[in-house]
Amino acid sequence: MADRGASALSLPEDWPAHPDPILALNRMGSFDWDLDAGLMDMDAQAFEVFDLLPEEYDGHPESLTVRVPPPEAARLDAAVARAIKDGSENYGAYFRIRRRDGTLRWTHTQGYIRRDESGRPSRVVGIVRDATEELADSAARSLRAAQDEAFRQQTGVVQVISAALAHARSVQDVIDVLKDTHGIRHLGAASLVMGLVEAGRIRLVAEGPVGSFVPGTRITRIDEPYPMSEVVRTLSPRFIESAEEFEADYPILWPHITDLRITAAAYLPLIAQARPIGAMGLLYDDRRGFSDEERAVLVALGSSIGQSLMRAMLYEQEKDLAQGLQQAMLPRTIPSVRGADIAVRYRSAALGRDIGGDWYDLIPLPGGTASGGGRVGAVIGDVQGHDTHAAAVMGQLRIVLRAYAAEGHPPATVMARASVFLHELDTDRFATCLYAEADLSTGVVQVVRAGHIDPLIRRGDGSCDRIPVQGGLPLGLSAEFGRLEYPVTTLELDPGHTLLLCTDGLVELPGTDLDDGMSGLAALIREGPDEVRDLADRLIQVAEERGGDDDVALLLLRRRTRQTTRPGGRLQQHVAPGDPEALTRARHMIRAAVRAWGAGGQAADEIELVADELVTNALLHTEGSAIVTLRALDGTGHRLRIEVEDCSSALPRRRDAGENGVSGRGLLLVDRLADSWGVEARGGGKAVWCEFRLP
Repeated sequence: MADRGASALSLPEDWPAHPDPILALNRMGSFDWDLDAGLMDMDAQAFEVFDLLPEEYDGHPESLTVRVPPPEAARLDAAVARAIKDGSENYGAYFRIRRRDGTLRWTHTQGYIRRDESGRPSRVVGIVRDATEELADSAARSLRAAQDEAFRQQTGVVQVISAALAHARSVQDVIDVLKDTHGIRHLGAASLVMGLVEAGRIRLVAEGPVGSFVPGTRITRIDEPYPMSEVVRTLSPRFIESAEEFEADYPILWPHITDLRITAAAYLPLIAQARPIGAMGLLYDDRRGFSDEERAVLVALGSSIGQSLMRAMLYEQEKDLAQGLQQAMLPRTIPSVRGADIAVRYRSAALGRDIGGDWYDLIPLPGGTASGGGRVGAVIGDVQGHDTHAAAVMGQLRIVLRAYAAEGHPPATVMARASVFLHELDTDRFATCLYAEADLSTGVVQVVRAGHIDPLIRRGDGSCDRIPVQGGLPLGLSAEFGRLEYPVTTLELDPGHTLLLCTDGLVELPGTDLDDGMSGLAALIREGPDEVRDLADRLIQVAEERGGDDDVALLLLRRRTRQTTRPGGRLQQHVAPGDPEALTRARHMIRAAVRAWGAGGQAADEIELVADELVTNALLHTEGSAIVTLRALDGTGHRLRIEVEDCSSALPRRRDAGENGVSGRGLLLVDRLADSWGVEARGGGKAVWCEFRLP
């Protein structure tokens, strides 16, 4: 029993093994570094790891620099110093040594830091070993992991690019997405080229970086020996895996791109609806070859770009069609108007073929005065809907409004007749509209509004305000409900003032109400340029920047300032019935103004007599108050205009006073003494006016 137990427990004679052979068998060497003395002892296996002979080492760590390159030595010293400083007991690091034959070999060291009773480091004992095989296996795993990660990143980039391309509405939008720093650059490409097929040729539409295109390739034929031409012909991608392959297969192109140091390239056909619409090239300067996964990712990218390009091209075609139809419905030219600067603008809706019903028009009116200012009708409107039917209705409504206005009807009548016309059309659409009839010689503007937004006026000092205008129902609806009344609001447009009419697309924004939008528009006008065309451009630019799905029509009318140093302006006096003092003040005002503005003697007496006759007639025959307005006009000679406005719509009539009659001579007197006179409708009343030439 004892023998069997002894035999069962018998051990090798060299057991336990000495540490030195254990380290040697595992290709590990040991060292003992005395930090105080600055000496490091190494065993034979350590010399073998460092590829040193014992006689080549003097015991100082500095003599190892013959095998440890300076960058590796610095990194190793930093690891040791960091461990000593932060109180660690151990450290470990990989570093490379240069062997006798000049090749580099990975090595690993691990050390234990011994400290004295005070905690000060005194010795480092540790091991060094050959880590070539270990890191080779690790490198292979890391390489595969890096490839997998790169593939995931590329797939993610393709998804991001595809999502961005879904919002592209133009070819330039597609190009911008591809050239964005978050796009193609993340796929590792150094350069990008893209061309579109047009009439059997490929036209280069994008290249990056700027200026990197090859001279003579801006437009190429599909049958030429270029890679983009090849993929368009074959409808298959072309992957070029080395510079040598590129040079051999495309000798004409290669000399022109050598400065780009291209090492690989991927050319992709851009296909939509089973036909090529273009091609794209991605050029690389830091890789050779493409894995199957990378090829699949790039092919998917090309497919997404092709579909996006087709959508963008169709969108642009539809937008051009919509804009062309819309422009055909709008006035081709805007007439020049004496005494005014005009600017009109139109911006189509943001969505492709959505044709809007917004319009503007400027209508020369009969009855311009000899004082040099014309009469003009300004129209702004919006037919309900965004389609071809809305555009067709808009075109008919614009023509009808122009015809009624040109016939000389008062503004309220123009609007009422237009509403009846729209109601009788075979349509269920209605329209908002604002019509302003301006006499530029006097600055009087009569405005009617059919459900439209109010106008704005910018004054000569740059201030701007919304002008409240009484309104009626939109066109079409007022006729349907039998409410064709459109009250007239009279405005004064002084020289240098600008009247602005626009549609709601310029003021309505998501999440804001109309009042806020109008206030914001007024602020923009205050800060805008003085010249009406520049101001119109600025407002449309703001509308473009905001985007939005509604179209915008805009009309600006600026009354020109007087080019004279003669005293002028406008004076006004309210005269109530039964108020002799007000009548006296009006007569004094007329007398002083007539003389201040250059009339004297008999001419002044005649002007005062006519003005007094008009005021008296208004007070006697209308049973209401009168408003007397004097204006100094410029143009063909200097002229004085007198207007007497009352609340009666009954027109004055000439009557035969008879041989001994007192009444009936007023209009005869006005007709004989004034150079010209007439009657204008003013809202719920009228204004009788006359003009005199001043010396």
